[in-house]
Amino acid sequence: MTKHVDPDTILLKMPSLRAVKAFVAAAKYQSFTRAAEALCVSQAAISRQIRELESYLGAQLFTRVGRAVELTSAGALFFDAAQLSFVNIAQAAERIRSSQSVKKVLTICCSPAFSALWLSNHLPEFFAQSEGIELNLITTQNFLTMEPGVQPDVFITKISRIREGYRSYPLCHDLIYPVCTPQYLEQHPEIATIEGVRDSALLNLSPYGRSQVAEHVDWGVWLAFQSIDIDDRPATSPQIFNANDYNLLISMVLTHQGIALGWNHLVAPLLQRGLLVRPIEQEVQLRNSWHYLSCRENADNEDALRRFREWILSKFPRR
Repeated sequence: MTKHVDPDTILLKMPSLRAVKAFVAAAKYQSFTRAAEALCVSQAAISRQIRELESYLGAQLFTRVGRAVELTSAGALFFDAAQLSFVNIAQAAERIRSSQSVKKVLTICCSPAFSALWLSNHLPEFFAQSEGIELNLITTQNFLTMEPGVQPDVFITKISRIREGYRSYPLCHDLIYPVCTPQYLEQHPEIATIEGVRDSALLNLSPYGRSQVAEHVDWGVWLAFQSIDIDDRPATSPQIFNANDYNLLISMVLTHQGIALGWNHLVAPLLQRGLLVRPIEQEVQLRNSWHYLSCRENADNEDALRRFREWILSKFPRR
């Protein structure tokens, strides 16, 4: 005898997941064209799916603003729920796939600067020692406002308590000193003195967009530690360049455009290779300012996480 199953009203009322997927992409990129590129479909397909979803919901989800699109109030409400649902589905699928695989996947979250200037130099060693572990890297400056549902295994940041369920390990203090290229020092011998550094082409790390990282020490603060007033720069001094992208500043230093403040743990490999030099000996060490490794507790991939934690802690011996 066949058992009768009542209709599932929730599933029957669900809109097309293909249409919801097109909507999430369009909302994320604020463009039907970019959404189509991200999903490898045509723009016409995205437009058709959005129209189908709007017809189903009986509400307009987007308004056009030039070539871009913006969410309506109804669209914003639907996006919050849809985005979170897709993140949860994707993470659950990834956990299942990872548990069925011999390889273990760790998700690492750090700043773009740490990724480019530290991890890129050291990861070959980790991979050579850790067969069977794959890494998924997320870079951000906004560690406290990440997308809903994103739960990395490891954070590397300056926040001691990143969120509940993580244990933090101190890595190193902030040790900061001026850096430039050997060629720049040769062309500007006056920067061999701290006054000469003050009056030179300074590349400055701006705090804008980095407040959650709290790692900002600008040239004015650094010079004040040396009892030097940045306002004493002559009027003929080169303009100070400000950017909140540390990778950009180091790239500009490497192309002989000026002097930046080097975070020791990030620029030390460049000094060792002779690509950068310290034009003066003065430095600032902030004993109360730490960088932390924060690891998720009770993780499914506990052994892989332990191996990564022990490896990275070994690269930052306590002084």
